[in-house]
Amino acid sequence: MERRKDPDWFAGFLTREGLPPSFSQVFKTVVEPLAEHIHASCDRIRLVGLCGAQGSGKSTLSSALALVLKDRGLKVATLSLDDLYLSRALRKGLALGVHPLLATRGVPGTHDVAFGGQVLEALKGNRETCLPRFDKAADDPFPQSSWPRVTGPLDVVLFEGWCVGARAQSERELAHPINTLEHDEDPGGHWRAHVNAQLRGPYASFFSRLDLFVFLQAPNFDVVADWRLEQEEKLRKRLEQEGASTTHLMDEAGVRRFISHYERITRALLDEAPDRADVLIRLEADRSVSEVRFKPPYLIGV
Repeated sequence: MERRKDPDWFAGFLTREGLPPSFSQVFKTVVEPLAEHIHASCDRIRLVGLCGAQGSGKSTLSSALALVLKDRGLKVATLSLDDLYLSRALRKGLALGVHPLLATRGVPGTHDVAFGGQVLEALKGNRETCLPRFDKAADDPFPQSSWPRVTGPLDVVLFEGWCVGARAQSERELAHPINTLEHDEDPGGHWRAHVNAQLRGPYASFFSRLDLFVFLQAPNFDVVADWRLEQEEKLRKRLEQEGASTTHLMDEAGVRRFISHYERITRALLDEAPDRADVLIRLEADRSVSEVRFKPPYLIGV
């Protein structure tokens, strides 16, 4: 794969992303082979879905892929499912009208997937498109005036999110609470039924657009809390350096409650997504990569 002419670009990338030098191994074993595969198939791979548990490195992988693909001459945009979150006011309406747990962002039903579909369609054209961005510190979308703009048509869109490509569960699977949150705050199963209906309906339609499904597999669900705590701390430090408010950030207890909302779908993905992923990236607890598996005829061992 052709390298950038600027020898310092990789060091700059590590600095911007707050990554250790050891990420160079991930770059070699994951980013470059995946970028090569996408570039070689860009006539049919237009929308790449990157799925993985919170803190698994989806955003970092997306950023690195975008750099390399642009270096190969492709026109690329990145979009996160997180940037499609509904506003606090709209989620409050869902909490009042459907179920209180829908006030918390994250699960299917708390995103504007209809708008997301419109954005993806717009990116196919040759006009300027605004890419939505969500402010997690404020728990609300950034003002539209601050959204980045791209002009299509694009060669590749990298779309990442914790439940990108997730599938609905059966009624039998939904019957029993999976954790304390579901047991205490959704004893009748109304919340999880609503979330599941979203996965079966509008989210299934939205995810059907994917041309390539990439899954970052955590070793188990237990590591997700630690990964998410690291994310929250990084965000806190960045906001403090910028002099911005950290009011809506969570402490450890808040993070553990927060990820309880994600547990059911995350566990389901860890169980079934590896078998259907076009590209499987197996992670260890320290987020090192133990294997990168492409569907045949591609197989790369790490």
